[in-house]
Amino acid sequence: MNPSIQHTVKVSVIIPCRNEESFIAALIENILVQDYPTDLLEVFFIDGKSEDRTVEVIKKYITENSHLRLLFNPQMFVPFGLNKAIQMCQGEVIIRMDAHSIYPKNYISELVFQLADLNADNVGGAWNIKPANQSPMAKAIAFSNRHPFGIGNAQYRYAQNTARLVDTVPFGCYPKRIFEEIGLFDEELIRNQDDEFNARLKKRGGKIFLIPSIKIDYFARPTFRLMSKMFYQYGLYKPLVNKKLGRISTLRQLFPALLILGTILGIIISIIWPILIVLLIFAWALYLGISMVIAISQFKREGASRTSALIPISFIIIHFSYGWGYLEGLLLLLLGKRPRIKSHSR
Repeated sequence: MNPSIQHTVKVSVIIPCRNEESFIAALIENILVQDYPTDLLEVFFIDGKSEDRTVEVIKKYITENSHLRLLFNPQMFVPFGLNKAIQMCQGEVIIRMDAHSIYPKNYISELVFQLADLNADNVGGAWNIKPANQSPMAKAIAFSNRHPFGIGNAQYRYAQNTARLVDTVPFGCYPKRIFEEIGLFDEELIRNQDDEFNARLKKRGGKIFLIPSIKIDYFARPTFRLMSKMFYQYGLYKPLVNKKLGRISTLRQLFPALLILGTILGIIISIIWPILIVLLIFAWALYLGISMVIAISQFKREGASRTSALIPISFIIIHFSYGWGYLEGLLLLLLGKRPRIKSHSR
């Protein structure tokens, strides 16, 4: 890292969290060993009404480290917590971090350097998606969450090459002036607030760079139920993001919804046009065939038979959860309503 940058830039780190008792201590220890000078660093943990020992653990560390701070987010949801912290930040650079991830020791310093070196408006690293535990289900979920067939061409999930301009990055490192110029995160967007903010940033001519050499260990959901809930919520809020931006950001986001809609309509129409059921069976056979080929390839590489057997199921859950959420979100918009979720989930 450039020493002149290291010794002049004050950095604010903002970390929304809720019910992260199992991960928060490891994250804080990870932050404490960062190579960035602590006298130029402030770290905000924004708790969304945790029901476990998350706050207790954070308070223990705060008493011993003056650059750590705790804020409370009574609205619980991420964009409210982010905005509350941003308005209190004193740093010239604001870095968002996730409570369910582990970062390299030079994470903060390298992002600050890359932000200045690339003259960028946002920079971020690539995810190294790991299973939340060693169960076959958790391993299958992690695999499907980093495979292009599961999540499309989100480069930050599997990018391997040099820095490149992209539409979005995980978490993000921004000059503070960006929030003064284009505003804060949209609090209507319980999910996908990063996508909307970064699209707004690019619309204003901003440059977003993915730095694949910076690897973030991100822990995927441990169960199909939690993964399904997450992707459903991503899908639910995506049409609202599209409406706010006035466009569909990528065609790939439509595929899960079209898969569901095509299946339902195909079954209905086949009642009067039976040949359609043959086409529907062929389409599903192709989908499942691709899933099985990917699972078999994984089995040949690692020999994890139970994990491999769960990979096609994981793909289906990702696509159907997101697609169903997307269709519901679209219907709500057509009815003049906004999506709502009743409870917070990580």
